[in-house]
Amino acid sequence: MTPAKPILEIQNLRVALPEGGDRPNALDDLTLTVNEGEIVCLVGESGSGKSMAAGAVMRLLPEPHVRVTQGAVRLDGQDITALGQREMRALRGDRLSMIFQEPMTALNPQKTVGWQIDEVLRLHTDLDRRARKARVLEILADVHIPDPASTYNAYPHQMSGGQRQRVMIAMALVLKPRLIIADEPTTALDVTTQKQILKLIKDLQHVHRTGILFITHDFGVVAEIADRIAVLRLGELVEQGPAAQILNAPQHPYTKALIAAVPALTPPPEKPLVDAPVVLEAKSLRKTFAARGGLLSGKRAPVVAVKDLSFQLRRGETLGVVGESGSGKTTVSRIVTRLLESDSGEVLIDGRDLIAASRRELRALRKDIQMVFQDPMASLNPRKRVIDLIAQGPIVHGTPKAEAHARARELLSLVELSPAAADRFPHEFSGGQRQRIGIARAIAMEPRVIVADEPVSALDVSVQAQVLRLLADLRDRLSLSLLFVTHDLRVAAQLCDKVIVMQKGEIVEAGPTSRVFADPQHSYTQSLLASIPGRDWEPPVQALAVK
Repeated sequence: MTPAKPILEIQNLRVALPEGGDRPNALDDLTLTVNEGEIVCLVGESGSGKSMAAGAVMRLLPEPHVRVTQGAVRLDGQDITALGQREMRALRGDRLSMIFQEPMTALNPQKTVGWQIDEVLRLHTDLDRRARKARVLEILADVHIPDPASTYNAYPHQMSGGQRQRVMIAMALVLKPRLIIADEPTTALDVTTQKQILKLIKDLQHVHRTGILFITHDFGVVAEIADRIAVLRLGELVEQGPAAQILNAPQHPYTKALIAAVPALTPPPEKPLVDAPVVLEAKSLRKTFAARGGLLSGKRAPVVAVKDLSFQLRRGETLGVVGESGSGKTTVSRIVTRLLESDSGEVLIDGRDLIAASRRELRALRKDIQMVFQDPMASLNPRKRVIDLIAQGPIVHGTPKAEAHARARELLSLVELSPAAADRFPHEFSGGQRQRIGIARAIAMEPRVIVADEPVSALDVSVQAQVLRLLADLRDRLSLSLLFVTHDLRVAAQLCDKVIVMQKGEIVEAGPTSRVFADPQHSYTQSLLASIPGRDWEPPVQALAVK
């Protein structure tokens, strides 16, 4: 058998950081190869240098402050570190392509999806307008966009997060490049979409012998897709080898710790909460988003996001809301916090209707229900210090400033942050630390209910495990009730007492997590559970249950 030909060769690569950083180099002496038809997963915690490696290969580092100071990066034998900007622009998209982690920042908000994918074909091919449009519709269908013709005329903000990520993947795949760098491409996607995208990537790899450098913190995805695994820690490669070897017999203590943090798929035993009082109740909620569009952008049909939805949440209970992108999960979280108005129905907090409340009554009720958002950086005011962010809610509700500030410092300790963090700004923290600040801000109001919308989806496994343990600990110590919205069924298995499974705005199955996971009744639930990446892989050292 002919040995696989290297597509990407990284040799002794060193990337320097600006003076005053936490370390001198983002990458130090990195050597890594991606062969034809091979998927190499680059794993490590936030700050390990994974995305810096991608930036160095794509020549997208913020030079001269962050720059390559040693080594070579070869694509099909050609050293691309020596190429000029014009040559690199010709290379990107054609032979070398990247799927970015955050599609909303990578897509142009002023251009339609169709225009943006068409631009790639316009710059790199000789196809006429009709042929380009046909190719765009074809690639949108290939990445399982439900309505390619409607999506072609849509703007990024009119799509869900999962759909935007599929558009980014379509842009990267449209020219069938030799090498694809995928930077956390499935982080924001639900399990069935993950399965589809991972299969699509593997099919492309098989048919076109494409090399893929896949950056991820999700070991389920790694188990599903990797041929080889490379583990980065603080810019240094600590372990690499065949996927089966790393996943089942890791040698380095850091690799062992990462794998130990992966949530188990088996839920802990059911916790009896039958006699606990109902704190939050939703009755017959309905929400329809009206048709949008016009002459230029095309017409998009009305969408029934939530249809006749009801549930109960008891004191000290965690209720998981799971389902695919577009199932209505986030819409439910925004209706129950009155960040979005429902068309009909009731949301009762201790018997008081949040939906029918006046503005004055709503302010009082909001003390009892707080929200932890998916992206803490977007929900924290970058101009305010942490102490002011946490104390803001209590001060608005009449707590004296000195008392609110003192309580804010106590809460920082409660969420396991140093009291010294109080005088810093959000950008000075890691993603996991910012999420802890978001949790502290929520519990500052001493709520009865916390609604958490994908609060750990963007965090790496070790930080994710810490935040989940923190939420479980706070729930038990403060008798909180959690409405936990997630697409990660591993997380739901470990944290949630009960789950409701949503499809197209409706609940198709509900019950104790242990029962639903062990014996799903609805075909949709069965499909979700069967689609969990790495479902057949059992980590050799399991993390402690957070429950």
